[in-house]
Amino acid sequence: MARAKQTVVVGIDLAGSPRRPTGVCVLRGLRARTQIAYADDEILTAIEQAKPDLVPIDAPLSLPPGRTSIHDRVGEHLRECARELRRRRIRFFPITLGPMRMLTERGLALKAKIEAMGFAVVECYPGAAQDLWHIPRQHHDRAGLLRGLAHLGVKGLTAEMTGDELDAVTAALVGRWRLKGKGEMLGGDAGILVPRLP
Repeated sequence: MARAKQTVVVGIDLAGSPRRPTGVCVLRGLRARTQIAYADDEILTAIEQAKPDLVPIDAPLSLPPGRTSIHDRVGEHLRECARELRRRRIRFFPITLGPMRMLTERGLALKAKIEAMGFAVVECYPGAAQDLWHIPRQHHDRAGLLRGLAHLGVKGLTAEMTGDELDAVTAALVGRWRLKGKGEMLGGDAGILVPRLP
């Protein structure tokens, strides 16, 4: 009997600036390997080497309706996925606020590059997934987040992993859930991927 193909997901906790650390997690099955990257080329190399089935990125990958760029002041302030987060009482930063603009620009550019390489990309929000799984966010309790991810079945975690790396692990795990039919896109296909709970 043929063995099922092992899923490969690359989760990215993207920083707004290449001067700040970006967490990258390659999740093969449930075994995580993480690294810190800075330049886009480092991130793209990790993706090219992993040949993933899916790349969930913790960064805004779409604009509010009516806006042609993140600097466009015309159009709506919130995306539908943000409204859904608000309805579920999940904390988030609107993408039109200050530092989120830089992150959105970088996210949109990186998405285009990854899709040009032939890999599927989705937006992910680790904080939302952590809230839904009832595990701590990294800024509250990094050790508790590590324990929570281990409880969800992730292997290869270490106490030395940074909060950025653990958010990348979270993103990758949500991507795996989607590949297993246990994810949902808040706000439609251009929205935010979160775990779908029973």
